[in-house]
Amino acid sequence: MHRISAELLSVLRCPVTGSTLTQEGDDLLSTVSGPDGEPLRYRTEDGIPVLLPTSR
Repeated sequence: MHRISAELLSVLRCPVTGSTLTQEGDDLLSTVSGPDGEPLRYRTEDGIPVLLPTSR
């Protein structure tokens, strides 16, 4: 698992909701729910955030 630095997390935003993101395991989650009422989840690859919604 790669940890995203607090500095990077402080500037990253969910591209759909505009909310801040938190890290859960290797995924980033929006702090505001998306259209389906659930937080949006984004994966990381080798510690690099991929800000495209996953289909999970």
